[in-house]
Amino acid sequence: MADGSDTNMTAGPTATAQASTGLVAGIRAFAAGHGGAKAVIEYVGKRGARIVLVGGDGEWADQFADGTDVARQACAKAGVEVENEWERELMDQMRPSNDLWRSMGRRSLAR
Repeated sequence: MADGSDTNMTAGPTATAQASTGLVAGIRAFAAGHGGAKAVIEYVGKRGARIVLVGGDGEWADQFADGTDVARQACAKAGVEVENEWERELMDQMRPSNDLWRSMGRRSLAR
């Protein structure tokens, strides 16, 4: 699955212990500063999992966790709802910053 949920469906005590307070605090702070948030968790191989946070105001950010189970636990502790996949409504809500557009343009021009 795209979100990596097929890799480890059970989040036992190990995942809870690994969901560091810094990760939970970062997710909670983003949600508080942007009128709430929703998360999409993406499996990124050996690196673990990417948590993409989309704020209620359209801003977005990402965090990395050791695995999808850790990411789900961190989101649950932070009180952020996890979406199963990228829904159209969620994508429409995102507003990329001008800096992001510039950086994406430089990357494509550099290739």
